[in-house]
Amino acid sequence: MKITEGLSLLQNVKPATGPKSGMSAVQDSTSSFGSMLNNAITDVNGLQQQANVAVDKLVTGQATDLHEVMISVEKARTSFDLLMEIRNKTVDMYREIMRTPV
Repeated sequence: MKITEGLSLLQNVKPATGPKSGMSAVQDSTSSFGSMLNNAITDVNGLQQQANVAVDKLVTGQATDLHEVMISVEKARTSFDLLMEIRNKTVDMYREIMRTPV
């Protein structure tokens, strides 16, 4: 994410208006986590598609800049690795919660 994109996201943050009931807070966090995860998957998919296009252009001779292709591929790989770590941590968290005695 570029710095300007991050700053534009910060402008959309709203201050807290007060305490929420337990159930509504859980529903809000679930929907926001779900939408965040969905956005992350969409972004990673887009990066992988860009990397595939860059590799195809290199193979067909349309692109001659190997550095740009490698940067695109590595960006896609790193983003995918991060997404997989988020998935692994989420599954671990779920398993830990399920092991917790009630």
